[in-house]
Amino acid sequence: MPGARNEPFRETACPLAVCDGSGWILGPEDVARECECRAQRLKHGRVRGVASAIPPRYRGVSLDRPPVSDMARDLETRAAVGEVRRFVEELDARLDAGRGLWLFGDTGTGKTTLAMLVSKAALEAGRSVAIYSLPKLLARVRRTYDAEPGGDSYLAFFERLTSVDLLHIDDLGAEKRSDWVLEQLYALINERYEARRSVLVTTNLSHDALEEQIGARTVSRLNEMCDEVAFFGEDRRFGKVA
Repeated sequence: MPGARNEPFRETACPLAVCDGSGWILGPEDVARECECRAQRLKHGRVRGVASAIPPRYRGVSLDRPPVSDMARDLETRAAVGEVRRFVEELDARLDAGRGLWLFGDTGTGKTTLAMLVSKAALEAGRSVAIYSLPKLLARVRRTYDAEPGGDSYLAFFERLTSVDLLHIDDLGAEKRSDWVLEQLYALINERYEARRSVLVTTNLSHDALEEQIGARTVSRLNEMCDEVAFFGEDRRFGKVA
């Protein structure tokens, strides 16, 4: 049994309440075996360096609280809330199968709120999640090109993005179209498609407009990977949190 803990084992408590926090269980005759939490913690250690925190505005989001509970009673958004509820209830099975969600509709109809609810549920279930708006994600990729020796390289960051259980991209299609943007999005989505890893996206664009903005190949893969959920109604941000 190792004497010193490495980075993923700085926590003192076992998330499964089985070992003493070291990731090892001492058995008969002082023979140690790995705790199930060890693989989970090592996995989270490998994907450190991606944005995985729920933004403060959405940390209290819940199916049982406004604005989501209000959306569940609204005829225009009831069906969308039901689809997201089913995804959360079947979270482990959906993520294990590489299934995701594609939330689309007009500005302020609640897409980001429900997407954050899904990511929050995944984090609470011990899953690894990367959360980015598309402009911030591409800016983060660009910064890897200027990394100092020993810093965060493009390949290292790309590997973490493709390794998390759930990649959450908000405002897909919001970035100005360019060959570089098309290349980055296709590489990322295709890698997750081939590895059967889930993607959660929100967009204001219709299917055809999104194809025009990010390319038919990328949209085709998202279409196969994700269940599409349409959002209708007026901008809920006027007087409310959306």
